[in-house]
Amino acid sequence: MVLWSIITRMIDRIAQPVVQAHLEQFPAVALLGPRQVGKTTLAKAIAAQRSSIYLDLEAPADRARLADPVLYLSRHEDKLVVLDELHRVPELFRSLRGLIDEGRTRGLRSGRFLLLGSASMDLLRQSGESLAGRIAYVELTPLGVLETDAPVQDRLWLRGGFPDSFLATDDAGSFVWLDNFIRTYLERDIPEFGPRIPAETVRRFWTMLAHAHSGLLNAANLARGLAVDGKTVARYLDLLVDLLLVRRLPPLHANTRKRLVRAPKVYVRDSGVVHALLGIGNSEALLGHPIVGPSWEGFIMENLIAAAPDSTAASFYRTAAGAEIDLVLDLPGGARWAIEIKRGLAPKLGKGFHQARSDLTPTRCFVVYCGRERYSPASDIEAISVDDLAQELAAFGGAA
Repeated sequence: MVLWSIITRMIDRIAQPVVQAHLEQFPAVALLGPRQVGKTTLAKAIAAQRSSIYLDLEAPADRARLADPVLYLSRHEDKLVVLDELHRVPELFRSLRGLIDEGRTRGLRSGRFLLLGSASMDLLRQSGESLAGRIAYVELTPLGVLETDAPVQDRLWLRGGFPDSFLATDDAGSFVWLDNFIRTYLERDIPEFGPRIPAETVRRFWTMLAHAHSGLLNAANLARGLAVDGKTVARYLDLLVDLLLVRRLPPLHANTRKRLVRAPKVYVRDSGVVHALLGIGNSEALLGHPIVGPSWEGFIMENLIAAAPDSTAASFYRTAAGAEIDLVLDLPGGARWAIEIKRGLAPKLGKGFHQARSDLTPTRCFVVYCGRERYSPASDIEAISVDDLAQELAAFGGAA
């Protein structure tokens, strides 16, 4: 435990300066992310740099302090108040709005509340009603390539980016942690946030999504596999998306006069969770499994989206005739980057990519591959490593 704490402090989270900048501008900042992703560690690191108070709303003693929230929080208006797991006391939003508005009249315009939530749904719904214009949102994703060293990239891919999984002593320990992480969500968090769904049903659904990882959503097949209707599948999927565990990547709607695929692609967002759901516990098992290509694609995609600047729109492009680009990023200012993802050291681009590139005429084209050398396999196309492209996206955000 001591070793884990020391190592965790050494990992600089790319979200930290973003949260700090928002605290200088907004009275409240919401830091969102799945459980065990490091929200509390990050919040405490930020709070340690200023006068602050931390309340864990899962702890009865801390909830008791807020029996009269206006009275208690008014006494600490000169401090940054960190409220962890705020969704457990959603009625607090009404009090926070009043405190923020009253404070503004006295010059307290920024840096008052840091709100931590393990899901987007409840927090966004509540704050969308009551804190509009008073709050900024930051999503904390699992550890990525910009927060770890290139030599451990394969370990990051296998184990995923949840700190306890990535930093485990060995792969077996990582697998045990991930299995228990999944079980906790099934038995505790999913019933808490959503309708009562049998844990075994959700596990089957989540595992089916892992098998279909990076593929087009086929709700009818999922419904048949679970013996439920399509609306039920949509409700299950919405829940996992809102819990920040699954990504629904939309197709790009471009005016190319081509017949486009309309179904979204679905990804389990953390590669370690994908592998745990499929029983893949080490690198040899992963490299011999049919999921290896889709898993790599999802791992690269999540890292690039996490590195992209705010307000970037992510999608994919596919036509009925087979023209396809794995990831399209529409960046602030109108730039469009087309990204193909290939596993291997000698990436080959097919006819479908070149046709899609002709359809979209993107600003820049990349193929992300396993090598370290940067070169041009064809005119106006750059072969690049994931960490180099992630750094370019982060720099683009800084320039913007």
